[in-house]
Amino acid sequence: MAKKSGVTQTGTNIQEVKQQNAQSAGQQGQFGTEFASETSAAEVKKYNQQAEAKKSQNSSK
Repeated sequence: MAKKSGVTQTGTNIQEVKQQNAQSAGQQGQFGTEFASETSAAEVKKYNQQAEAKKSQNSSK
C-alpha cells in the first residue's frame, strides 16, 4: 500500500485534525475563565469535606 502524504495509516487527514484542534483551543477561553471566576474555593473545600464525611460514613456501615 502506497503511503499518502498528510494521511495517517487509518486514513485520517492530519491537516483537518490540526485545524479542528486549533479551533477548539480558541474556543476554550469562552468558558474557562467565566466558570473559574464564579467558583468559590471555600465552597469547593466545604463540599469536598462533606463528600469525604459521607464517604467514610458509608464505608463504615
